[in-house]
Amino acid sequence: MTVKTVRNLRRLSQFIFFCVFLWLIVKTAFGVTASFNWSNGINLPFPVSIALQFDPLTALAMLLATGSLYKDMLWSLVILIPTIFLGRFFCGWVCPMGTLNHWISEIPLGRFSRKPNAKIKSNQYKKYQRIKYYILFFFLGAALVGILQVGLLDPLSLLARSLGIAVLPTLHIAASSTLNWIKGFGISPLTVTAQAIYDGIAYFLFPLRQLHFNTIFSIGLLFLLILILNRVVSRFWCRYLCPLGALLGLFSRFALLKLDKDESSCNQCQDCMLHCQGGANPNIGSRWRQSECHLCLNCQASCPNSSIHFTFFPKKKATTKNPPTKSGIDVTRRKVTASIAGGLAMWPLFRFGDVSKVNANPYLIRPPGALPEKDFMSRCIKCGQCIRVCPNNALHPTLLESGIEGVWTPVLIPRIGYCEPDCTKCGEVCPTGAITQFTQAQRKGSKESPPIRIGTAFFDHERCLPWATASRCMAPCEEWCPTSPKAITLKVETAINSDGNFVKVRRPYVELDLCTGCGACEYACLLDGKPGVYVTSEGESRSRDNQTLQKRKP
Repeated sequence: MTVKTVRNLRRLSQFIFFCVFLWLIVKTAFGVTASFNWSNGINLPFPVSIALQFDPLTALAMLLATGSLYKDMLWSLVILIPTIFLGRFFCGWVCPMGTLNHWISEIPLGRFSRKPNAKIKSNQYKKYQRIKYYILFFFLGAALVGILQVGLLDPLSLLARSLGIAVLPTLHIAASSTLNWIKGFGISPLTVTAQAIYDGIAYFLFPLRQLHFNTIFSIGLLFLLILILNRVVSRFWCRYLCPLGALLGLFSRFALLKLDKDESSCNQCQDCMLHCQGGANPNIGSRWRQSECHLCLNCQASCPNSSIHFTFFPKKKATTKNPPTKSGIDVTRRKVTASIAGGLAMWPLFRFGDVSKVNANPYLIRPPGALPEKDFMSRCIKCGQCIRVCPNNALHPTLLESGIEGVWTPVLIPRIGYCEPDCTKCGEVCPTGAITQFTQAQRKGSKESPPIRIGTAFFDHERCLPWATASRCMAPCEEWCPTSPKAITLKVETAINSDGNFVKVRRPYVELDLCTGCGACEYACLLDGKPGVYVTSEGESRSRDNQTLQKRKP
């Protein structure tokens, strides 16, 4: 098997793993893979989050943050163990984020493309590549005190969040807007063709309804910035910022597969440097950086004289022109210590003050099955899987609603969508157990155990029409209430209207011990702006402290 054949296999591997990752993200949506019926609920026949469970960085950070390892995260050993023997094969052959960065880096843009000499210079090892190690130690230091922030920059979580919450919804609205624009011409053949193309694309990519998410701009902007930086330096993200690449770099320093250089046959063409994706200095005359090599094999495949090749236990001795391999990472103890200390300092910054209180934000409604807030924060990697799988578009990424620590974690916004009482999917797609798996029976409750509650509804007597104006309201909040018996009841009372007359009016009440906080009533309220009924996190099952003070008397 020739070297070029191996390189082509690597390209095929990159393409396959990227498509599989994208396919799993696409399938994490109601209407693309999900089927729905009232007896069996929403069914996702694929393990859509399995790719995220192969992430060794998430597994390590969670182990440090919680002192335990979620059972499904054991898949990460499939990546970590081979790295010890082969090096950073994951970065060059598997990682979908690395593959996307690779493709963006290599897009030809004519006169705007970098010249060969400039590309060779940019592919030389730079001291700034050590930044990713400091980022890694910062996140691990924070994890030691229970602050799990690794999901912000972990490549798999970042890509899942960016594709699922920013890219795919944007493509959906762009495709539907284009279709409506074409229909506006009133040309029947053109309309039929456009509709057929849209239906074909929608069948594979889009859910049944157009999804809209809060904070989409911040998520999309970060993703776009990362992609643009690849045009400055090849795989900018992988070389300078990626904490997972840094972790694999630490383990790859012990790899048995190394680069062997034959200086006698080298003609100094620098083709190896022209195509190096990791900035590892594979050329003769430079010290090869083993922890930076992505094992892309571009250097070996591009060498016209076969002067460099990868092998186990190379026998070539180092010379003046062929310096010894740099197996260790290029960091200083002082900066590593400072990075870890910075991570440890996140605990007093994030956990002191009003943000750390249980009911600091009463409108911070977490998905059903979510762990208590402190434990939830120690497990949530902000991947957005629960947000995308929600059939009613009820879950959205936060910005600062739960403080800086909770950026891009899920929150329920009832005015946009309510929590479907038959749905259990947010617990099934969570890759880390931040949202525990639960059944429909557990969700609805029984005589032996209460239902899972995510909050409690309350009526605003200054906004709800039967209370504020003693007038009839056509909003079906009582009809929308899904509990059995219903948590919202209507009682006929005598009130004084604006004319000073006594009138009979049906006023709604909430039975506190029956309400599960699903938000269907708030979603159904016909008032614009502030609704007449609202849901808060008070009474949520996951907290013993955040409970309602009044209960219905037996």
